[in-house]
Amino acid sequence: MRIVWLFLALSLGLLRAADATLDIVKTIEKLPKVLVTYTGTDPYLKKIADLLVADLKVSGHFDALGANVPNAQGAQLVVQLQKSQPSIINAQLYNANTKEVQSNKDYQFNTKELYPFIAHKIAIDANRLTKAAPIDWMARMVVFSKFLSPGVTSIVVADYTLTYQQEIIKNNLLNVFPKWADAQQSAIYYTQYLRQPTIIKYNVRTGESAVITQSQGMAAVSSVSADGRKLLLSLAPKGQTDIYLYNTQEKELKQLTSYSGIDVLGNFVEDEKAMVFVSDRSGYPNIYLKKLKLDAPVEQVVFYSRNNDSVASFGDYLVYVSREERDANGQSPFNLYLINLKGDYVRRLTASGVNQMPRFSKDGKAVMFLKRAAAQNALGVILLENNQSYLFPLENINIQSFDW
Repeated sequence: MRIVWLFLALSLGLLRAADATLDIVKTIEKLPKVLVTYTGTDPYLKKIADLLVADLKVSGHFDALGANVPNAQGAQLVVQLQKSQPSIINAQLYNANTKEVQSNKDYQFNTKELYPFIAHKIAIDANRLTKAAPIDWMARMVVFSKFLSPGVTSIVVADYTLTYQQEIIKNNLLNVFPKWADAQQSAIYYTQYLRQPTIIKYNVRTGESAVITQSQGMAAVSSVSADGRKLLLSLAPKGQTDIYLYNTQEKELKQLTSYSGIDVLGNFVEDEKAMVFVSDRSGYPNIYLKKLKLDAPVEQVVFYSRNNDSVASFGDYLVYVSREERDANGQSPFNLYLINLKGDYVRRLTASGVNQMPRFSKDGKAVMFLKRAAAQNALGVILLENNQSYLFPLENINIQSFDW
């Protein structure tokens, strides 16, 4: 049973993925109305404009409209797109009433498939002009393991809407648990199943790769320090999984837990002097805290529910997955909760369905997760400050695991 639970906790099922249709779960009122228009016949202008409208809506800071819509009247701002040169998209933002130009900026457009990032960057810049809370997370890439056939997965990088996707690892092997290796997203760690699970570092810009370590049973990177020099690994050299600290400069591996059951999913907290992790040491999966020493005491963090099998951290905040009591249909929802390690703050982030694998944005302002419900599977984004959630329906792709 422990091995079954470990597989569920780390794999989190095979969820189907990916188009960029937007499902707005919560909205707010009295937002500035912005009209997005474009001039020219290049088909990518329309694609960028359409995605920009969606981005501005997702930001939670705009009531965004596309060109030729019935209710375009009353827009306060206009974003005008045009292709000023073969590889440059120009975006001009001006006051709809006074025509005063507030921004005029060019965006390099060398690879057409990367057009979603042009839209995301324009949205970030437009949002910054209004002095609203930053949405820089929109420009970050998502990396995920894509199911192809039994025992075969590829590694894919994508934008947050999954409109852009590119396979970077495809070798007819099982490639799982991708994790960004640095803040610049220049490299990833992932686990490749050879004779035994093997953690590999892969440079997405140069294509170079290097083996980090191997372990029988389980090997995965669960957390990377801010400077990229320390990793928390889940390894099982003796059958059951424990957590190890790996120094990428000195190539040194230090064991942090030694438990007869399962310890997995270590996440740095307390300025990287401690970690939270998932363990079944209470007889069921729950969240614990421990300093980065083998002999340090272990402290239970979550006391709500008796099945909390996944966790992510940002500063003093944690998002964890909690299995709830069965509902009227006999189903057991898995919901996300936000807590603060320094107080009694608890906030429920989801209400129904199976919500798994939470990941904080780099600035901690948003949480991405996978959702499975009766009507749809989706990639979800929760804006913590605005209390808004967005779902991007997942179709035609099976996601094993991901990082943001």
